[in-house]
Amino acid sequence: MEVLPMFPLGTVLLPGERLPLQVFEPRYIAMVDNCILDDDPRFGVVLISRGHEVGGDDVRTDVGTIARIASCVPIPGNRFGLLCVGEDRVRVSRWLPDDPYPRAEVEVWPDEFDGDDAVPLARVLDAITQLDLVWRELAEQSGKSVPEFNEPELPDDPSTRSFVLSAGLPIGETDRQRVLSAPGPAQRLTALAESLDDVVAALRFRLQ
Repeated sequence: MEVLPMFPLGTVLLPGERLPLQVFEPRYIAMVDNCILDDDPRFGVVLISRGHEVGGDDVRTDVGTIARIASCVPIPGNRFGLLCVGEDRVRVSRWLPDDPYPRAEVEVWPDEFDGDDAVPLARVLDAITQLDLVWRELAEQSGKSVPEFNEPELPDDPSTRSFVLSAGLPIGETDRQRVLSAPGPAQRLTALAESLDDVVAALRFRLQ
């Protein structure tokens, strides 16, 4: 268990993803000022399930990701430009008072073994193929260019592979939170496949 500064956002950060941020709100300027004094500047990122990023009074999810600050550049107007990298997944045990910025007691949540991921992996790869096909049909129908999805090189490690596949796919933030919150890679890929099936179904409806 450790206490981390927290940055609730309207987006989900997955382990391994890059997250560019422009920080301007005074409480988060103070947070960055403190973070960059550390040898390993980090903070937690969680999704705001209800409310807004600016001003507080938000409702936050209890599963997030540690973001390590890879670069920090001052911007005119008392702002910071950050480039962060998602690292460990964490669960929030307890929120502390937002004084002067959000903080929480968190524990790292490693993936649990939840079975062979071969079947859900095949489902995801098939859904990606279907997504590419329906995108091409829509592009031909509308005369627009075809959206590109470059399938990444997949690692051997099941957990890393499930996050690499999840990053960059056109699913909503609620679905990305489901992916992040899955206990292990097999259930994560199942959630991802279900989300992609919904996207494909919605695009096919547009074709009609």
